Amino acid sequence: MKTNAIVLAGGRGRRMGGTTPKQYLDLAGRPVVYHSLKAFEDSFIDNVILVCTEGDEDFCRKEIVIKYGLTKVNKIISGGRERYDSVMKGLSVSGGCDYIYIHDGARPLLSQHILERCQHYVEKYGAAVAAVPASDTVKIEDGNGFIKDTPERSLVWLMQTPQVFSYSLVKNAYEKLAESRERLKNAGVSITDDTMVVKMFGGVDAKLVENREPNLKITTPQDMIIAEALMKARETV
Repeated sequence: MKTNAIVLAGGRGRRMGGTTPKQYLDLAGRPVVYHSLKAFEDSFIDNVILVCTEGDEDFCRKEIVIKYGLTKVNKIISGGRERYDSVMKGLSVSGGCDYIYIHDGARPLLSQHILERCQHYVEKYGAAVAAVPASDTVKIEDGNGFIKDTPERSLVWLMQTPQVFSYSLVKNAYEKLAESRERLKNAGVSITDDTMVVKMFGGVDAKLVENREPNLKITTPQDMIIAEALMKARETV
């Protein structure tokens, strides 16, 4: 059995401010994306495909992969305009594996525990996703800034990554997405994560895998402060 991972590290992170993309900012002495890559390096994952912004390939190879000895990163490719374009490009060079992990490079707190739990469930169900139950009451807006509905909180989960799939399942689903993207665009359908693609074009519901450990996505400068504090706390424990 072979398991690969796609780490998405494109984009510019405009909400962070500054000129350095958030995935390259210093977090506990290393670039943000290094921490995600290191988690896979230390795991049972066989190979990692790093998907970066076009033009950053040499920087990633020299300043991250080679510099820190990340031997499992066997491909560095440029991404596409949208997230799903980048995933599709990653899938296209990930052949020969049984399972594929798709992870945001801006989630640096990825733990071995959640990797192992996701592997257990993807082998059983074909699709699994790290997630947390909503702790706050969630409201649905009416489009004009007023509350329209209140879903049952016990049924609401917040999606994270990794999102993990049987390779053949997700590859086929993304190929069907590619054929339907114009139709979806015209219909105003927005693809926000990989579980949507597998549901819409593969007919498979992903298993929710509760992640009880911190796994925040770096979006704002405050997130950097929180992530570094959590890393130090993890080292202390």
